[in-house]
Amino acid sequence: MLANIQEVATKLAPRLIEIRRHIHAHPELSGQEYQTAAYVSGVLSSCGFQVQEMVGKTGVVAELKGAAAPDDNILAIRTDMDALPILEKNDFPFVSKSPGIMHACGHDVHTAVGLGTAMVLAELVNNSTALFPSTTRFIFQPAEETAQGAKWMIADGVMKDVAAIFSLHVFPSIPSGVIGLKEGALTAAADDLEIIILGESGHGARPHQAVDAIWIAAQVITQIQQSISRTINPLHPAVITIGQISGGRAPNVIADRVRLVGTVRSLHADTHALLPGWIEKIATDICHLYGATCTVNYTRGCNAVRNHGELTRLVADCASEALGGDRIEWISDASMGAEDFANYTDLAPGTMFRLGVGWRDRPNHPLHHPQFEIDEDAILAGVITMAYSAYRYWRVQHIA
Repeated sequence: MLANIQEVATKLAPRLIEIRRHIHAHPELSGQEYQTAAYVSGVLSSCGFQVQEMVGKTGVVAELKGAAAPDDNILAIRTDMDALPILEKNDFPFVSKSPGIMHACGHDVHTAVGLGTAMVLAELVNNSTALFPSTTRFIFQPAEETAQGAKWMIADGVMKDVAAIFSLHVFPSIPSGVIGLKEGALTAAADDLEIIILGESGHGARPHQAVDAIWIAAQVITQIQQSISRTINPLHPAVITIGQISGGRAPNVIADRVRLVGTVRSLHADTHALLPGWIEKIATDICHLYGATCTVNYTRGCNAVRNHGELTRLVADCASEALGGDRIEWISDASMGAEDFANYTDLAPGTMFRLGVGWRDRPNHPLHHPQFEIDEDAILAGVITMAYSAYRYWRVQHIA
């Protein structure tokens, strides 16, 4: 069966590169993926899929039906479609045609791999080469970059009867066509933080007659960063970044209000649970000490992606057999980046693999860089790995 998958995927490879380039040239921001969704739907429909559009606002779902009835043991394959508000600085024919918007995180590649996987598996079924005992559901998700899309898709029922879920993410620091794998925590939990500090305005020349919200905000930021090293378990890391500060009216007027906005990342459940109260206590205590008040708004985003051990080893075995043992890279450390794929793995076992897209003979720009670009040979490796993993998943399930 592996030979059939490789043959079909190789035949489709030029078309998949065309698909990726079309999506790259026409990027859309989170929640605005209308044209991308229509394009994805058109490709799937041309392959004989019955397609659901406008799932999770701008998402797309298609299913490859299996033999089971009732169908309560579904394998889901999830890819994301949204781009970033970044002005592209590349120079090739399929550069973004939407100024200020760019596929700088590889979601164009994810979508091409998801479509390629659906096309390969559909051809195997249509040619009676393979028959799966249950349904494979392809989820094309919007708004991963804002960590909202998975929630929207789940609210519209895409995880109903799902027994396992697969996904992937490109990685430029891994050579093209190499598959990166990690059991357990792969990415961090990510939450949003807002702290509003209220002081008392006054003349800039007489600070003792006022309560300086800017100075107090500086104390809050400094104390949070210093306290991490002494009050948070160093084996359970946390990252708190204040990325935006606003406050003040004039150079000679002491500010009475400052707004801090940031992101909070953690890998372990115990740290994730304590951080809201920990941050609020530091901010409240410092404000109280200097005569100010504060409001801390802490919004949960998504949990850490935790790759299921058995499913991860299944993908490793499939990639090794399909691509070669030298095309496997076991990742030692989790990333403090976040992925709302965690919302799915909160509901069913799942695994996400890293698809290496890095050039071997030239510098590679990181994700979210205006010159991010990939070695397109990686698309074929991604499709073969995902399609063969799905096939082998069903073989294991069928034998069981």
